Amino acid sequence: MSSSPPRLLSEEQHLLAGCLAQDRQAQFRLYQQYKTAMFSSALRILGDRALAQDALQEAFVEIFQGLSGFRQQSTLGAWIKIIVVRRALLTLRREQRMEVYDQDRHPEPLVAWHDNLTGEALDKAIGELPAGYRAVFCLVEVEGYAHSEVAEMLGIAEGTSKSQLYHAKRLLQRKLQYLYQ
Repeated sequence: MSSSPPRLLSEEQHLLAGCLAQDRQAQFRLYQQYKTAMFSSALRILGDRALAQDALQEAFVEIFQGLSGFRQQSTLGAWIKIIVVRRALLTLRREQRMEVYDQDRHPEPLVAWHDNLTGEALDKAIGELPAGYRAVFCLVEVEGYAHSEVAEMLGIAEGTSKSQLYHAKRLLQRKLQYLYQ
């Protein structure tokens, strides 16, 4: 009988243990091991490389945060794939919701973005936001948390979360409009 399955299992368990211990090298190895296959899954669902990359990054954040909840009832790869697919589907729903924008329900005018706006430029602009603005923006707009949840996570008032998001959007809008004038 071959000794490969026990060795593979112990390698997976060793990698899992390293990740749970917050070993950055183990986390990087886990990411490297699964990124290509998981990117392909996300790309198939989304049909857009930038969205697939965003979904993959969001999924790996979720994976590393939830790794302690992995019950080992399936392979680690299968568990990771479920998270990546779920994140890609959430991204798809978010993108579809953006496509059916109802101007009557939103009093603010649409922003006219330059046709050459890239995901990299947007990521850079988000990265340049002040830390508080950036944290609230990412938690609400990217991760989909409610203001009450963000307030609890960050130890701030719900009104502060709403205010930070409003100012983050305005600053981001100005940064991107200035970039493409």
